[in-house]
Amino acid sequence: MTKRLYKSQTNKTISGVCGGIGEYFNADPSLIRILWVLATLFTGGMPGIIAYIACAIILPEGTNTAPPSDYHGPHSN
Repeated sequence: MTKRLYKSQTNKTISGVCGGIGEYFNADPSLIRILWVLATLFTGGMPGIIAYIACAIILPEGTNTAPPSDYHGPHSN
């Protein structure tokens, strides 16, 4: 089975692009968001914004509705 890149349905802030990238690379989506913002700021703004809009348009919606694999429920210790 091949791994596919999708926009996240469970881990989205704007459109799920950074959440989907985080799920694909098994990384924290918050870290991906911070790196994306820093890269956008250090490249003058427009390249990062255009790349995000392009990803939001091009990437398909994910079908996963299950919580992340490290989720242990609301009452776990």
